Amino acid sequence: MILIGQYDSPFVRRVAIALRLYGLPFEHRPWSTFGDADKLAPLNPLRRVPTLVLDGGEVLIESTAILDYLDELVGPDKAMISARGPERRHALKICALGSGLADKAVSLIYERMLRKDQLKLWVERCEAQISGVLAMLEKERAAVTTPYWFGKNIGHADIMVACALRFTSEAHPALFDAARYPALAAHAAACEALPPFREIAQPLAPPKG
Repeated sequence: MILIGQYDSPFVRRVAIALRLYGLPFEHRPWSTFGDADKLAPLNPLRRVPTLVLDGGEVLIESTAILDYLDELVGPDKAMISARGPERRHALKICALGSGLADKAVSLIYERMLRKDQLKLWVERCEAQISGVLAMLEKERAAVTTPYWFGKNIGHADIMVACALRFTSEAHPALFDAARYPALAAHAAACEALPPFREIAQPLAPPKG
């Protein structure tokens, strides 16, 4: 398999960490959605990452769809999410909140870096969405007594939230105050201490207008 995208993307990073935790070998091509868009377009016309090319040539796009395939590949006993029921739906909700947090943090970077005249209403909306998601995730994580969100083993929800928190804290440090979100800060620290997280990391390099 070939994973395309740079590790400063929280979405590429969550897929790469899952691949490593699943013990699945892959080749990494750190293509940029800006600098390498022409190489990416034939595989993914959206020119977005992550893009995963399977050994047979099939191309998967979007991190959630890619992880769905990886879960199927390793089987339900190894998959880092419940196969069905309320726990699966809850995990998917946490994943969606983490993914939304990352998405809004990315949108805010583009607004600040690529627009000469920032749209104040859009910036305020993104900041409000980020703050709202952080507050909800903090409340959820503070109520959990197990090492990870859904027990003693790490899952997709843990990975997505940790990747989103790292990206948000690097991109918008004023929006993520560890003292205000202690449960999330502790969660992020525990995840980032794991070998796959330490290995699969890249300092944020935002695009320049």
